[in-house]
Amino acid sequence: MADNRLIPAAVFGGILALGLIGGGALVGQGVVNARIGDRSVTVRGLAERDVQADLAVLPLRFTSSGDVLSEVQARIDADLVIVRRFLTAQGYPADAVTLGRLEVADRRSREYGSQDGGPRFILAQTVVVRTTDVARVQATTRALNDLVRQGVVLQDFSGPSYIFTKLNDVRPAMIAEATASARSGAAQFAEDSGAPLGPIQRATQGSFEILPREGYGDASQSPDQRVRVVTTISYRLK
Repeated sequence: MADNRLIPAAVFGGILALGLIGGGALVGQGVVNARIGDRSVTVRGLAERDVQADLAVLPLRFTSSGDVLSEVQARIDADLVIVRRFLTAQGYPADAVTLGRLEVADRRSREYGSQDGGPRFILAQTVVVRTTDVARVQATTRALNDLVRQGVVLQDFSGPSYIFTKLNDVRPAMIAEATASARSGAAQFAEDSGAPLGPIQRATQGSFEILPREGYGDASQSPDQRVRVVTTISYRLK
């Protein structure tokens, strides 16, 4: 009788074991499918475009020094007349030229306390040219020796700044180009892996950069510039 009871129990145990094995297989298959469903590839797309700066800013800072403030001021005023006349001769309209603040330094005041016998007062005046005529500013920069010959002392001159202001005009096309570049890379990856490329899972647009066209230096020092954007896009793999 005991043996007869053991047979159904063994059969039941075998069925239960088979069920667990089968269930485990199904669970395992579900995990594999989930991983396949979550597969993705992340790629970057690059777009670059050569552009020409459309705005130039030319600051001219000139100085004069001496021990009598009124005399130094008179020389600064005379230099200002020369600078304005020079810029007018260069072809700039009046609204393209603005007068900056007048800087006055007393080297013997408490702030400086210099007793080295040098000039007591140093005055500096800045005139700023702001124009969309970039070529004219380039020509003016080459002609600045005329000011020096007339006795105008230019200080801390680092050249004009060139600015590209039409980024919004090129932004849509460059984003589309960067996206197409990313998709091309993702499609190649999908082909190599044997998995069809799916839709975009997520995308991040990088910031636009204004770079020197030649790849070195400061972009603002030359009107020849390059705009670059990099997008990062994740695609699903089917």
